[in-house]
Amino acid sequence: MTDKIAYQGEPGANSHIACVEACPKHEPLPCRTFEDAFQAVQDGTAALAMIPTDNSVAGRVADIHHLLPASSLSIVGEHFLPVHHQLLVVKGTKATDLKTVHSHVHALGQCRKVIREMGLQAVVAVDTAGAARELSEIKDKTRGAIATRLAGEIYGLDILRADIEDEAHNTTRFVILSNQRSDAEQGSGPVMTSFVFRVRNVPAALYKAMGGFATNGVNMTKLESYQLEGRFAATQFYAEIEGHPQDRPVRLALEELAFFSSYMRILGVYPASPYRAEIARKLAEQSA
Repeated sequence: MTDKIAYQGEPGANSHIACVEACPKHEPLPCRTFEDAFQAVQDGTAALAMIPTDNSVAGRVADIHHLLPASSLSIVGEHFLPVHHQLLVVKGTKATDLKTVHSHVHALGQCRKVIREMGLQAVVAVDTAGAARELSEIKDKTRGAIATRLAGEIYGLDILRADIEDEAHNTTRFVILSNQRSDAEQGSGPVMTSFVFRVRNVPAALYKAMGGFATNGVNMTKLESYQLEGRFAATQFYAEIEGHPQDRPVRLALEELAFFSSYMRILGVYPASPYRAEIARKLAEQSA
């Protein structure tokens, strides 16, 4: 079995950092696209994939909600990465030299204040680390790149402005995917369950399908809809809940969901990240 973990992007990307933090025994494998990262796991080139699903500032990574249900991969874990953006420049560059800044569209959107303050033109790149690599190759002092500290080290760039993200809470959630189903054991600790479903074509089907989670006290942390086959209707839903399918409340809620659904598939049952408990603790302190 390969010990590689695939991610979308180039060396130095946030996904690269997530791989190192969450799976230090696996060798990070950069992939050009999300599809390539999925394929690497499906064909055995990599054992795992580290895929971003949401960012606390930019929202969901829409492509994943189409790719994941269509693949044969399962979610076996999650990881939360606090995101810190650096304004990288060629060595010797001054702030007054800069005219443009290049990065992934999400990174640019997360650093609007500094970009506006410095009067720079934002230019969308394929990814953050790729923008840093290109800058190191062309050595243009009128051009900056927003990327990670690791990318600056890899490509020999200077940090002109550090930690320029607009929001201190800027965090990206990743899911860890595997070709082998490996559900967390019941009673092993806090567990998350992810699934997709399509409701039957009857009045109030979604309302009735969701009722079981409320009546059984199951906390649903995410519910998102998206279109299938180009139809302008919310035909499929992606959901995440706290709990194990073998827990009685979860089992009863899923049974009720299945009754009102034409299709349902569990994508993974996996340990909840400790970050969730930390967030809950902070919210409790704020409320107090």
